[in-house]
Amino acid sequence: MTSMSTSSLMDRVSSLKGKVALITGASSGIGAGTSILFAKLGALLALNGRDLENLNKVAQQCKDCGAEEPLLVHGDLTDEKTVTKTVEDTIAHFGRLDVLVNSAGILAMGSIETTNLAQYDKVMNINVRSVYHLTQLCVPHLIKSKGSIVNVSSVNGQRSFPGVLAYCVSKSAIDQFTRCIALELASKQVRVNSVCPGVIITEVHKRAGLDEEQYAKFLDNTKHTHALGRPGEVDEVAQTIAFLASDAATFITGVNLPVDGGRHAMCPR
Repeated sequence: MTSMSTSSLMDRVSSLKGKVALITGASSGIGAGTSILFAKLGALLALNGRDLENLNKVAQQCKDCGAEEPLLVHGDLTDEKTVTKTVEDTIAHFGRLDVLVNSAGILAMGSIETTNLAQYDKVMNINVRSVYHLTQLCVPHLIKSKGSIVNVSSVNGQRSFPGVLAYCVSKSAIDQFTRCIALELASKQVRVNSVCPGVIITEVHKRAGLDEEQYAKFLDNTKHTHALGRPGEVDEVAQTIAFLASDAATFITGVNLPVDGGRHAMCPR
């Protein structure tokens, strides 16, 4: 085997240039960071998000990177019509789809004693059902392009944590979803992987109910819960997503890749 030169590796990571990428959850957090990084790498972007004001801000940041103006498809993916419109608008605008990044999702606090069925359904509808539906509609287009899918899961799908039951169940479902469709689509040369972040500095925990003091303590606790002794940054997850979507990862499929500072490998002592 011949070794890959540094320039060749960089070319493969930069293979997203000119590829059409649909990114959900693009109005904040990991989805927003991934959108901006993909813009820097020259991808053509279709961005979905629920917060139109933030989505416009992310689109402007993408343009500031020199990227073509992204296509914005605003709406909640728990609405089946929004899912259908997102795919139809993307194909109508670009004519194809090369990469799907399923980043939309919510975190919810609650145990088996405190999470009622309405709260459970809300988490599962956003974190699992909408991902299933959107992916299903995108697959025919990804088969044509021999494209790739990257799902945003969590260490909560791989390890057990009390107090976030519905969220853990939803992310475990995404991990299995990733593996199953990777096997189903492998013969058609569509790669499917997921990233499994640990604690990443975003607004997701505050939206789930933590106040400023609680959030500060939560981040401080990563000194003990993450082997690297700190929380992660959005860009660290975005770079992993870009790698998995790029030609640098052409022999990787069915992987749930931890991006968690070693948290998945830790056990209490």
